[in-house]
Amino acid sequence: MIEDVEITDNEFLRQFELEVGDNMARIEYALQDRKIFLTKYEMPDDMEDQGFRDIFIKAVFEEVRNRGISLVPTNPIIKGFLRKNRRKYKDLLPVGISI
Repeated sequence: MIEDVEITDNEFLRQFELEVGDNMARIEYALQDRKIFLTKYEMPDDMEDQGFRDIFIKAVFEEVRNRGISLVPTNPIIKGFLRKNRRKYKDLLPVGISI
């Protein structure tokens, strides 16, 4: 099922990864104190066309929630997703940050 995806945290490259077949999507990040800055989003067109964008971002947000840290989206695509889903994920934003 498309919803049952597993993301990988490649700590060496500081990016979350999602592999589907021969394709890989990435969300690069930077850690600072108790915050994770999501800085760059890359996904092959094939994966976008199959609807993996929201699924991948949701999985990354849930990973951040499980770690108990705050999320700061600096990438426009990730900011847009957060705006659309602000009720569900507003608790991930650090105090004083609004999207």
